[in-house]
Amino acid sequence: MGRLFWLALPLVVFGGLVVIFFMQLTSGRDVSELPSALVGKQVPRFSLPPLEDLNREGAPVPGLSSDNLTGTVKLVNIFASWCVPCRAEHPVLMALAEQDGLPIVGINYKDKGENARRFLGTLGNPYTHVGVDVQGRTAIEWGFYGIPESFLVDAQGRVRHKIVGPITADKLQTLRAEIAKLQ
Repeated sequence: MGRLFWLALPLVVFGGLVVIFFMQLTSGRDVSELPSALVGKQVPRFSLPPLEDLNREGAPVPGLSSDNLTGTVKLVNIFASWCVPCRAEHPVLMALAEQDGLPIVGINYKDKGENARRFLGTLGNPYTHVGVDVQGRTAIEWGFYGIPESFLVDAQGRVRHKIVGPITADKLQTLRAEIAKLQ
């Protein structure tokens, strides 16, 4: 009897794992969606210096602080010039800023100033404010998983929605629905 138990145990464990994996695959849940402790809470307190020599429409782009995140609905986008998915999502951010009129602010994560300026100079600058997070501490306070990452913030400065990874067509549809709820 003991020998039969030890022979059957791997099969039972394997069967249990198959059931768990199958349930996860068929649950309909977006497995790319990661939870955020900040959703529903005030943005963390922070103050970041501006990206030097960055201009938008002929005026210097100011740095970013938590004080800039009240008054209107805004999208906070964490980006870097060395981030390939950031480059892929950039046209979506430009469209949100230009066509939708959504104020977008940026946190430049662990980047060199000249590279970030070249990135925005080449692809366009959708950001009204850009704060430089050289050490990456502010991104961590936001509950950051990896770049790019975006946070929808309401007019009272509360995080309402989080997007991990680049904003794709599907994520854009969800984001626009969240924006409509807040306006």
